[in-house]
Amino acid sequence: MTSTTARAVTRAEYCVIACAEAWRGDGEILASPMGTVPSVAARLARLSFSPDLLLTDGEALIIGDVPAVGAASTVTEGWLPYRRHLTMVMGGRRHVMMGASQLDRHGNQNISCIGDWERPRRQLLGVRGAPVNTLNNPVSYWVPRHSTRVFVEKVDMISGVGYDSAAAAGPSATRFHDLRRVVSDLGVFDFATPDRCMRVASLHPGVTLDQVREATGFPLAVPDDVPYTREPSTEELRLIREVVDPRGLRDREVRA
Repeated sequence: MTSTTARAVTRAEYCVIACAEAWRGDGEILASPMGTVPSVAARLARLSFSPDLLLTDGEALIIGDVPAVGAASTVTEGWLPYRRHLTMVMGGRRHVMMGASQLDRHGNQNISCIGDWERPRRQLLGVRGAPVNTLNNPVSYWVPRHSTRVFVEKVDMISGVGYDSAAAAGPSATRFHDLRRVVSDLGVFDFATPDRCMRVASLHPGVTLDQVREATGFPLAVPDDVPYTREPSTEELRLIREVVDPRGLRDREVRA
């Protein structure tokens, strides 16, 4: 190993690997990462196992290169103004990784308000595009601080549609509904259970199942054998540390 990759893998880098895996096998689809770690992860996926993945400059262009996080692109592949972006969302050709102020066991997400909607204790981002995202294209979630404040028994307001809410709405809501995974600073979670409840898919190295249970406000489905999040390869570490995020911005989002 070089001196750069000889350093121990950090928690943030395990999170990058876990988020990048969300786009594995997606093919030519637009990646929409929200947050620093997902942005590093989407670039890593493009440079390694998902070369057909499409990236944007975050505004109105599809970019042809893979600049470091925070750096400007120098290669433009296409024009993607807001109206065309919405068309792509409606057509399912996007995989977004959103954040969440609250998530429940069925994947209902809240980014709108805390408390009763009629008189909230705190106003957040608002519903924004979360309903359309969750009903029309693949969605994953990134939570940099796993806690009972985020992983709650019942969200105060449904912004992103979970599996139980989609089922209650009927076929028009379930037809393209696809929640892939939830990545937090403690582990990876999915909904691969008969009742579509959140399941522990992997723990990041150094994290225990008891830690995750204590930080989650509802019972999690737990398989008999819970693996650890996979180790990054030497090349993946080089890409993360030297190419995609040389300034170490990932470590500002995930505590050591």
